[in-house]
Amino acid sequence: MSVSSNHQDKDKSDLNKFGYAQELLRSMGGFSNFAISFSIISILTGAVSLYGHGLTYGGSGMMGFGWPIVAFFVMCVAAVMAELASAIPTAGALYHWAAILKNKRWGWYTAWINLIGQIGIVAGIDYSVALFADPLIASVFGYESSNTTVLVCFSVILLTHGILNHIGIRIVAKLNDFSAWYHIAVVAVLVLSLAFFTKGSLNPVSYLFKVGETFSDKPYMFAFLIGLLQAQWTFTGYDASAHTIEETINPRVRAPWGIFTSVAYSFVIGFIMLAFVTLSIKDASAAAGSSNAFIYVISEALGGTFGSVILWLVTAAMWFCGLASITSFSRMMYAFSRDKGMPLSSQWAQISKKYRTPAKAIWLAIILSFLLAFIDYLIKMVNPDATYTTIAFLTAVSVVGLYVAYGVPIYLKLRAKAEGRFQDKHLGPWNLGKYSNAISIVALLWIIFICVIMVIPPNQMAGYAVAGMLILLVIMDLSYYNKHFPGPQAALNKSMEEILRREKELE
Repeated sequence: MSVSSNHQDKDKSDLNKFGYAQELLRSMGGFSNFAISFSIISILTGAVSLYGHGLTYGGSGMMGFGWPIVAFFVMCVAAVMAELASAIPTAGALYHWAAILKNKRWGWYTAWINLIGQIGIVAGIDYSVALFADPLIASVFGYESSNTTVLVCFSVILLTHGILNHIGIRIVAKLNDFSAWYHIAVVAVLVLSLAFFTKGSLNPVSYLFKVGETFSDKPYMFAFLIGLLQAQWTFTGYDASAHTIEETINPRVRAPWGIFTSVAYSFVIGFIMLAFVTLSIKDASAAAGSSNAFIYVISEALGGTFGSVILWLVTAAMWFCGLASITSFSRMMYAFSRDKGMPLSSQWAQISKKYRTPAKAIWLAIILSFLLAFIDYLIKMVNPDATYTTIAFLTAVSVVGLYVAYGVPIYLKLRAKAEGRFQDKHLGPWNLGKYSNAISIVALLWIIFICVIMVIPPNQMAGYAVAGMLILLVIMDLSYYNKHFPGPQAALNKSMEEILRREKELE
């Protein structure tokens, strides 16, 4: 028997201990697991699409200081999540962790809050692709880009992602592997182009760390905090490595490393990219006032044709990011429906017999993501003078939804450890050892801080959206939860002690 077969048998047995059969195709290696999170983080999506947001509020210093500050705290969050993924390797991830560490109600709320964030991140990513792709297409075919044409482009992009995810995990896994290398290659091309072919000279390095300049009407320190959305939204979606954990070989080791290293590499590569883009700025005020600051900076620095080629390469990277985000979202929904957590759960938990993918969950993810952007489109039609941008709205919703969902199991792990219900013997092979509690506390404080920042003006629309969704969640709790949700199999009569005991019996 091959090493791979031995691993797959062990992984299947490991999953069985949590009450689940091996239904999804387990074919992803360590790089593929890393690649899906790296592709969703996508420094060529978050850092680029919100470049104007960061520049407007925090000036050039947002890139020099804001990006590293956010990255440091996000690495703390990622490390704690990696530790939990190693201990509880199921596709339900966040809500399975919450259910096992506390109870099924905590798990249910975590799943729905995560669902809100997943809708926001998919909509935000694919809308970012449309914001870049539509003007580029418009310049070729001679039409004028507008909110309507962007929405149509957004719909087509969503459709392509749905089809590819439906067809099969092998194709998507290969594309995600390619995406990781493609991101690195495009960043290298962008950096080298700006370093050697920028019109005129680059700004001095000190410009990257210039503070006190804002192009908003807010005091600088407050504006700087608002501008952190650029980096914070970029560093989302790395829980994808946990959501695809049942498709990963040797998941207790490979998925945690996928979570952590995807953030670490994105930090370093993203900082290098942002540094050169910022140092190539000719007129920061004009860039901040343009419809797309990144496109403006690249076009001014590299010229029309060369700049357009670079922008097409960046847009393609964004498309790969959206593809991976649908994969993650659909797996989360599949796992939740498998536990009867959603209305019509039997539909969303179905696996395509031909492709062995959660096909109906994939298309539900597409529909929900489209609706969030479409509702915003209708609001803009009724109120065309609205000051917030669609991309800031979608990204803030995803940050709050995802990070609250990240924070719940981190908080519950601290409580469970304090009460003696979660001990060192329950940890997986990837763990933080004696630093676990300290890093968990830092991560939790950052999550609380950033979620408050993301819903105060001018991002209040995101706060209203999240509040509205939470109200619907309470209504669903009263009407659906008590009658229909038995709880995840991972938590039903399976405390960490029992899982550990069963593990020893099977060894």
